[in-house]
Amino acid sequence: MSPVPSKDPRAMVETAFLASTTAMLFLINYYFPLGPLLRMLFPLPTALAYLRWNGRAAWMAMIVTALLLAILMGPTRSIQYIIPHGLVGVTLGYLWKRDFPWSGSLSIATIIGSLGTAFQFAFLSILLGENLWTYSIVQITGFLNWLMQLFGSLEQPDFAAIQTFAIAAIIFSNFAYQLLVHLVAWIVLDRLGNPIPAPPKWIESLLA
Repeated sequence: MSPVPSKDPRAMVETAFLASTTAMLFLINYYFPLGPLLRMLFPLPTALAYLRWNGRAAWMAMIVTALLLAILMGPTRSIQYIIPHGLVGVTLGYLWKRDFPWSGSLSIATIIGSLGTAFQFAFLSILLGENLWTYSIVQITGFLNWLMQLFGSLEQPDFAAIQTFAIAAIIFSNFAYQLLVHLVAWIVLDRLGNPIPAPPKWIESLLA
């Protein structure tokens, strides 16, 4: 089979379609939040553009999506899409096209997602004029105090333990999210003719 020309008009049409699909998903989820149901689809159109075409198509899909969101929802939401969902989509497309195992793609996507969460805290703190990280630490401190009292302990958790718990919670939540993204991609993209590497055997056995 001869290689697809780099300027094939189909690439431009599909890239525009995938970008508009991502923007629509982001828009619907903002006004009608359905938890992780739509969020786990955010990176997939960009990753699909990479799998079907190349890195240029994936970057263009991300940029066009960001431009659409900037027009429809403002630059703030556009930036929140790019970091981390757009970057995760491009990265996963790159890794899946090169048959990276799930251990590698999950780890890298989790790192990008966790750094993206840190960026979101800083970005929203600047916009709102409040330190959201401090607010989150206060909430976590109250939760840990309640948890320790539940088990009969009256000790106060130290600041280092609270910070460690907060960071671990961010990493774990991002790992769980990226695992959902991988599972959906494994099921959906295979049916679209662009399969990703197979999951580890233990995951296949759980889903069997």
